[in-house]
Amino acid sequence: MASATDNNDLDTLMKTAATLSPPSARARSGALAFALTTVLACLPLAQSVAAAETRPLIERKDDLPRHSYTLDLPVTAYYEPENRAALLQLAQQIREDIESDLATYDIRDNTTVQDFHALLGSVALLEEDWQGYLDHLAKRRSLESKEANRLTMGLLGEAIATTRLAGKTSTEAVAEALQQRVEVLDYATVEANLERLKGRTEILSRALVLGSVESNYQPIADGNNGLVSYDVAASLVNASFTLDHFIPVASAVNEVLSYTIDANRVEKPDIWEARQIDLANTQEGSPVTLAIWDSGLDTEIFSGTQQLWVNDKEIPDNGIDDDDNGFIDDRHGIAYDLHANKVVEALYPIGAVNEDVNDLQRRIKGLGDIQFNVNSDEASEVRGLMAKLPQEEVKGFLESLSAYANYAHGTHVGGIAAEGNPHARLMHTRMTYGHTLIPETPTLAFAHREAAMFLEVAAYFRANGVRVVNMSWGGSLRSIEQALEANAAGGTAEERKALAREIYAVGDAALRRAIAESPDILFVTSAGNSDNDIRFDEFYPSSYEYPNLLTVGAVDSAGDETSFTSLGKVDVYGNGFEVESYVPGGNRIAFNGTSMSSPQVTNLAGKLLAQYPELTVSELKALIIDGAEEKALEERSIRLIDPRRSMELAAQRSS
Repeated sequence: MASATDNNDLDTLMKTAATLSPPSARARSGALAFALTTVLACLPLAQSVAAAETRPLIERKDDLPRHSYTLDLPVTAYYEPENRAALLQLAQQIREDIESDLATYDIRDNTTVQDFHALLGSVALLEEDWQGYLDHLAKRRSLESKEANRLTMGLLGEAIATTRLAGKTSTEAVAEALQQRVEVLDYATVEANLERLKGRTEILSRALVLGSVESNYQPIADGNNGLVSYDVAASLVNASFTLDHFIPVASAVNEVLSYTIDANRVEKPDIWEARQIDLANTQEGSPVTLAIWDSGLDTEIFSGTQQLWVNDKEIPDNGIDDDDNGFIDDRHGIAYDLHANKVVEALYPIGAVNEDVNDLQRRIKGLGDIQFNVNSDEASEVRGLMAKLPQEEVKGFLESLSAYANYAHGTHVGGIAAEGNPHARLMHTRMTYGHTLIPETPTLAFAHREAAMFLEVAAYFRANGVRVVNMSWGGSLRSIEQALEANAAGGTAEERKALAREIYAVGDAALRRAIAESPDILFVTSAGNSDNDIRFDEFYPSSYEYPNLLTVGAVDSAGDETSFTSLGKVDVYGNGFEVESYVPGGNRIAFNGTSMSSPQVTNLAGKLLAQYPELTVSELKALIIDGAEEKALEERSIRLIDPRRSMELAAQRSS
């Protein structure tokens, strides 16, 4: 039921392979997914703010009207010169619907409004309405609450539009205009965004974009007789920016950004090392069971560090439920497959992928290195591979990376949760995420199986003394609706909407019940990597309000809010930037995302409980929040965890 909770041109050049494709019903919320989601670019969707005294309020994404469009051509054919009129016609239809929605409804979500204006900007560029693009860009910037995203939003589009208005068309003119804009920015604020854009200039190609568009959307058009949703049609229009304007000047953009980055390179301070607590040399401490509810664990790693939870009543690998608890061979935890059936294997089944696991590991690392301007052998390999990747091989390439991301995700999260805590005992609780671009069809039958899984898992936690559960995953109502469309299921757009709500409600109720019925367990979940309002979009479980749940956002090494972290209901923030941890096999790699910041909080909770096992959930949660540093931003404040301060507060309370 869950979907990834993982937009910037600069702010919007890259939507990504994951967001170009309909999300699977359940997926990790970041980490390796975040590295993968920087692969593709297309201008995002957006909306504008209009006066609205009597207009109907839109306070949930699901309440927006549904629009459909008929495609008369194969999806990639829209980008051929002879079919420009057809692409323009599709874009104009979308524009009419957006303008109608903005005039009709009072939409109470800045991200949604931004997205509408971004798409209107894409339409303006298609029509060569350069001033129109700049007008929509100004509206988008006025709605952006993250300073780095606002400063870098639309820089390339702005450079292109202003040069065209000045009667210039050369790549050199665009590069000069971009340089003028980049050099006046506060580099310390925008560094990460500029580095990511530079990375995209090095891996994007026309074949990659067309291959992704074809793999993601042609099956949807074929299955629905050419009828597609707003989300699909908008993505097709957005991709025109990448193909028309970004790829042709990518080399020049790379030169501008390389010069800027090299000239301004600074080492941002790392606030985290001084805040950390290492219990490795602490003899005193109580074992604390931490459940990693994720894609599984490489148990050999944590057995070697003596940080693995053990069920002494279960004889390993004998195929028998020795303790008669309903689970076979649950020596170190439990596992479910993609269809919510109980299985034995602790680790995600990578065997379905033909490529060598070590090659996939290098590719994932290379993508991350490119994204953050790290020169490495892996980055060079990925650049070379993607430059030569044929359009027909894009689907397999992206799906293989997604499968490896699933395979490694839980182990990486578990390593962060256990770092510096010899008293941690990790319990694997494997759930299985889909890795294909077209997900399986959501059904009510599956929703009920998954709901039963949620309740069984929570009961297992309670029965086995789990104190903290890390959930670096999530999903949304819209992801179910998109998966229905991807499989030509659910009927008309309105029927799909209703069925998606029905399916969502089953899992949502069960997950809420699982948390509510476990008041003595602290659940820690990642906010998501979509830079969205998780309440408006109805993301779960990150939008939930429970006394035994914490939602965690991501900041970087200096404590600055990341461009990707979701908003709306975030209790505390942890480091989600270049966080190093284990991947299966024992190597250590750095990844990014709220999937990495969530186990930072689980780590803190585990250390507090190891030293003060008598803490209640309410006391534990208060120590984490009260110990956090409140950091003022332009329009709001956030709380950065401070493990050392929280431990000091716990000591004061104990004395």
